[in-house]
Amino acid sequence: MAGRAQIPTRNSALIAMIADEDTVTGFLMAGVGNVDLRRKTNYLIVDSKTTVKAIEDTFKGYTTREDIAIILISQYVANMIRFLVDSYKKPVTAILEIPSKDHPYDPAHDSVLSRVKYLFSAESVASGRR
Repeated sequence: MAGRAQIPTRNSALIAMIADEDTVTGFLMAGVGNVDLRRKTNYLIVDSKTTVKAIEDTFKGYTTREDIAIILISQYVANMIRFLVDSYKKPVTAILEIPSKDHPYDPAHDSVLSRVKYLFSAESVASGRR
């Protein structure tokens, strides 16, 4: 298994959220929220006052934290930092784009779906199927 990225094994890992208030609140009520000893949370509530810089910094912070395994990000927020989301290639932390109440899901902008489509089209070309 040389050359493959090793997925670290831990006893537990967190799910981080970058989304609107209603979406984050729903996940917090389901038990996803966490505040560590340094008072850092695993969620960012995005509203009209949240700057793109704050979203970028939070995204970069979550992708470098070793205790976060998955980032759930509202698709309309991901569109604000699309260049960062599309350039992130590591298997862990996984990034999943989710719809929000006010912004429906658009599969044309989903980075994970576009990667899957690319892999399947490359696989079918490589095997001679179309």
